[in-house]
Amino acid sequence: MNTEIHTPLAPTPLSSFAQGARSGPFLQVSGCGSLDPGTGQVINLGDVGAQVTATLETVRAILAAGGASFADVLMVRVYLTDRAHFPLMNAAYESFIAEHAPTAKPARTTLMVGLPLEGMLVEIDALAVVA
Repeated sequence: MNTEIHTPLAPTPLSSFAQGARSGPFLQVSGCGSLDPGTGQVINLGDVGAQVTATLETVRAILAAGGASFADVLMVRVYLTDRAHFPLMNAAYESFIAEHAPTAKPARTTLMVGLPLEGMLVEIDALAVVA
């Protein structure tokens, strides 16, 4: 049976889906962006590094609401709007992961895509396995 995960530290989803869902030991965090949790508006406009950090903090909040941490994350998917943003995204991502998953980095895939909101430069989702 699936359990919907919700936290006020993350914005309300844009459509009919959960911030996260847990089934047994598996916790999937939906795609998150750099959005203000209260208003749902894009924050850190034009700053991909700040958007990555804010997005990862949102992912971390949803993981915590589901009983997990970045140490439990098996896979992260990063969606970027522009290949030129890769170095800045990667630097912000590496800094965050070094702090929040220092002993075992998760696997990661990065894709170049269009995103749903004007100003969103990055979207990130994660899959955790909780022992």
